[in-house]
Amino acid sequence: MNIDVLRKAQASFLANYPGGFNNPEMIAMGKKHKMEQLERQARESFAKKCFDNPGCIAEQAAKLVSRSSMVSMFEKPRFSDFAQSLNSKERHQFSDALYSLVHGKQEQGFDGMLEVLGKQKLAKWTLVSVLPAYYNPQKEVFVKPTTAKLIIDRLELDLAYKATPSWAFYKGYRKAINELKKSVDESLAPNNPAFCGFLMMSL
Repeated sequence: MNIDVLRKAQASFLANYPGGFNNPEMIAMGKKHKMEQLERQARESFAKKCFDNPGCIAEQAAKLVSRSSMVSMFEKPRFSDFAQSLNSKERHQFSDALYSLVHGKQEQGFDGMLEVLGKQKLAKWTLVSVLPAYYNPQKEVFVKPTTAKLIIDRLELDLAYKATPSWAFYKGYRKAINELKKSVDESLAPNNPAFCGFLMMSL
C-alpha cells in the first residue's frame, strides 16, 4: 500500500477542487449520480421487513440498477430482463442471497448472488456489488473493474484482480479501500463510491 502516491493524489485533487467533494463543481457532478436518493431507496427497499415479498425485492433491485450511474447502459436492460424472468424458486433464491449480503452472512449471500446471476451470465462485478454499495456506502464497495485495477496497480495493493467475482477478492478490496480512507482528508471520502471516484480521477 503506497500511501505516498495516495497523498500526492490528494494534494493534486484538492488543488483542483478545494474542499474536495464539498467543492461546488463536485457537488454539481455529484447530483448527477443521485447517491443520497439511491442510498435512501436501497435502505427502504431492502429493509428486513421487505424480504417477506421476494418478487418485490427483485423488482426493486431492477429499479435501483436502472437508476444507477455506476452500472453501464448495456447491463441495465439485461438485469431488468433477468429480474422479470425469474420464476418463484429463483425469486426466493435471489431474495435470500441479497438478504444475506446486506443483513446476514455476507459470504453466503455473495456466493448465492453469483449462482442466481450466473444462470443468465450476469455474474459480473458491477451487478454483484452495486446493491450492497448503495445499501451501505460507508462500508461496502462498488467494484468497477477498470477502477479496481487502477487502484491496485498505482497504490501497490497486495491484491490480484480477477474478472470472475469472488468473495475473497471482494473482502480484500473492501478492507483496502476502508483502510485507505483513513489516510485522506474526510472531504474526499463522504462514502466509498465517492472515494473510489476520487481515486479514479486523480491516480
